[in-house]
Amino acid sequence: MAGPSMLPTLAESGEIVIEDRLTYRLNPGSVARGDLITLRSPIDPSRIICKRVLGLPGDVICVDPTGEKAPSTQHVVIPKGHIWISGDNAAFSRDSRDYGPVSMALIQAKLLARIWPPGEITIFRNPTLFID
Repeated sequence: MAGPSMLPTLAESGEIVIEDRLTYRLNPGSVARGDLITLRSPIDPSRIICKRVLGLPGDVICVDPTGEKAPSTQHVVIPKGHIWISGDNAAFSRDSRDYGPVSMALIQAKLLARIWPPGEITIFRNPTLFID
């Protein structure tokens, strides 16, 4: 994965992350809002992309709160078997604002942690799933 779409969460390149491929394969319903996931690009299936899950099946999502790609009053209901994804750096991200809800069948894994570079080690966890 390379590019600015996940800045500042992930660098444009040069980071090593740990993915959890098993949990999602055993329990496809385990994906949650806020998760960082890798998936096959809906516009170029030969590429793997990384995005954040913003919406789950049945959610009503504002297509583009920034109003840059769609009127901020436009909403969509996420269909069964689909999610809404976004890059953390919205201005430089091609995501569901461009191609709509994404099939959950494209999901490859959840990101668990960044382990490289050493000074940037981070555990990615959905704050709604953990109590500190």
